[in-house]
Parts: sequence; C-alpha cells; structure tokens
Amino acid sequence: MTNEVTDLLIALRAGTMSIDAVVERFRQRSWPRRNISQPATYFELAVRAQEDPDPYLPGSFDDVAAAFHRGDLSSEQYGVLAQAMAESMRAEDQSRAEE
Repeated sequence: MTNEVTDLLIALRAGTMSIDAVVERFRQRSWPRRNISQPATYFELAVRAQEDPDPYLPGSFDDVAAAFHRGDLSSEQYGVLAQAMAESMRAEDQSRAEE
C-alpha cells in the first residue's frame, strides 16, 4: 500500500528525486499524529506498559522507520528525513499556538 511518504521514499531510492527534494516535501507536509494520553498514575503507567505498541500509522514517519530497517535508507538519509519531519511538526505546533 502506498501513500505520499512511501512514494517519496520509492522515488528517492530509484534516483528520480534527490534527498533535498524529499527533505523539502517532508518539511512542507503535515504529519499525522497519535492522540495518546499520558498516564496520570502508576497504575495507568503499568497498564500502558503491558499494551501492544502503537499500530502502524500510514503516511507517518512509521514508513520512514520501516524503510530504514529494511535497508532502503542509509543512517544519514534517515537522520536528515527525521530532522525535516521534526521541523514540520514544530512549525505546525507553532502555528497552532499562535492562533
């Protein structure tokens, strides 16, 4: 199943897009977020520790992590893409805070 993130990663791997072009798109896009409430008590923390990890979220940084673990991205590419995603999320947070 493809989405914008996987399409960008495929283009990067195929050489039809440069890392700079993918980074720029990562900075411009909105990233999906999980709505996870923080545990308020030790009991809630213990319950959370026993739950399954968060499920795969299509179009999220999960796709980048999966590509890295498959060996489709170098550690340098992964780091640059992670930074671009973080910049996008910080900018989005800043915009929301200013509203």
